Amino acid sequence: MFTRRPLGVRPAGAGVQHGGMTAPVTYVVLLRGVNLGPHRRVSADDLRAAATQAGLVDARTHATSGNLVVTAPEGLRAPDVAAKVSAALAERVGTEVPAVALDAARLAAVVEANPFPVAAQDDPAHLQVHVGPEPVDAAGIARLDLANAGRELLAVAEGVLYVHYRDGIGRSRLTSDVLDRAAGTWTTGRNWNTVRRLHAMTGR
Repeated sequence: MFTRRPLGVRPAGAGVQHGGMTAPVTYVVLLRGVNLGPHRRVSADDLRAAATQAGLVDARTHATSGNLVVTAPEGLRAPDVAAKVSAALAERVGTEVPAVALDAARLAAVVEANPFPVAAQDDPAHLQVHVGPEPVDAAGIARLDLANAGRELLAVAEGVLYVHYRDGIGRSRLTSDVLDRAAGTWTTGRNWNTVRRLHAMTGR
């Protein structure tokens, strides 16, 4: 079942205006495909150090799947934050690590827009949010849903893809490669437990 909600993608944050001045913004940075095997290993220490090297402050990490919460100086937008972290990591670990960043307000909107509240409550480990550097292609996801013989539930809102793997993730044919082709952009997925934790870490 495919559910489409208005995308409502807000511009990537460049700071919040206060009396004509731009305040620092909290971002969540998600790495793609790290610590899944012997290659592209990134420790929490490396990730925090890379954030500091990139000029970001208050760097905090969660779990081992490449999740970072930072505060960026005024004027930096989400793509800039992701690029800086990725470049600093490449210097430290010797390999390119794709990254995507969401400011705290956008992450809050992603949480609020969740079209599967029952899954979020009862099966959060099998509810995933896939985020890419560009909004996912809702039409492409709809076509994938029509062709899919499995019981997964798919929805697009706030420019991201929500997938409830009702029969588990390991047995699903909706692999990352399949989803990315339909989405029209690479994405990185996090389960709902991780999304909620990162949301809490932003203080929103």
